[in-house]
Amino acid sequence: MPKQELIGLSAQRMQQLLTAMGEPPYRGRQLYHALYHEQQWDLKKILTLPAPLRERLAQEFQATLPQVEKKFQSADGTSRYLLRLADGCRVEAVQMPEPARTTICLSTQVGCAVDCQFCLTGLMGFGRNLTPGEIAGQVLLLTEKNASRATERLNLVFMGMGEPLLNYENTLEAVRLLSDPEGIGLSVRRMMLSTSGIVPGIEKLGMERVRPQLAVSLSATTDVMRDSLIPINRKWPLQELLRACREFPLRSREKLTFEYVLIAGVNDTQDDARRLCRLVQGIRCKVNLIGLNPGPELPFKTPPDELVVRFQQILIHKGVPAYIRKPRGRDIFAACGQLKLAEA
Repeated sequence: MPKQELIGLSAQRMQQLLTAMGEPPYRGRQLYHALYHEQQWDLKKILTLPAPLRERLAQEFQATLPQVEKKFQSADGTSRYLLRLADGCRVEAVQMPEPARTTICLSTQVGCAVDCQFCLTGLMGFGRNLTPGEIAGQVLLLTEKNASRATERLNLVFMGMGEPLLNYENTLEAVRLLSDPEGIGLSVRRMMLSTSGIVPGIEKLGMERVRPQLAVSLSATTDVMRDSLIPINRKWPLQELLRACREFPLRSREKLTFEYVLIAGVNDTQDDARRLCRLVQGIRCKVNLIGLNPGPELPFKTPPDELVVRFQQILIHKGVPAYIRKPRGRDIFAACGQLKLAEA
């Protein structure tokens, strides 16, 4: 009989499991704390639990993380991890160290069904949703591999493989696990979820008590252009998407982030910049500008730096906070839109 996986279970669920074994509820809380806060995966070494219970837990349960199949190191310090899950499926996570903080980019699905035309992940198609444990396990694994605590100057971005809002429940359960002060204890203000524009998911996310910050991948200023670049725009066009963004209940000092991938000769004109200003008018937001991260299978090119700067200046002149996101890990296919399980 296969062992039951513990990573991904909530504190309440662990209490229920231990109670069913004839243990008092506080034993479940001890187990939860040992796994998520102390990051102790060997059940036999959880010394807060009595030896007989540790032995029984080790016989019936397991605490496993994704396995690192291969690690790729960029010249800029970025690391891309090719991870193998328990069923053999593979995903990727990216770690980006900076002097003041470290950012981990997490996957929420095996592949992606959205099929954005400028994203290598979209070319893979969709495999399956990740479980809460497989999502949170990426954080636990990478902090363990780098000998750091999960709460040390760490930012999380749900921007890896997959569309988080198409794996809504599992992604939000992972957020709750990662932010629980009795467990990993990471602030939701240091988490960002990026969506291609799943309007019902945006509306539902806004009602959550515990939620990450929201980023919306816009990348076009007309429905005709967005239909061709991000096919789900045909289901939730710009007018509906921007309505959901305007109605999204922002917290104090929080801004909604719009991501705009600039593609040479496609969506990078001065008219595009002016239309973008009109689209986001009245929304408390900022815009991250991303020069296309290239890939051999993509039919698009990256615009020159001076054009990206000119696009930014138009937004700033119109009162829209705009930032140029510096690409990280392009040389190892670790940058936004480049994750494709590349093995070299």
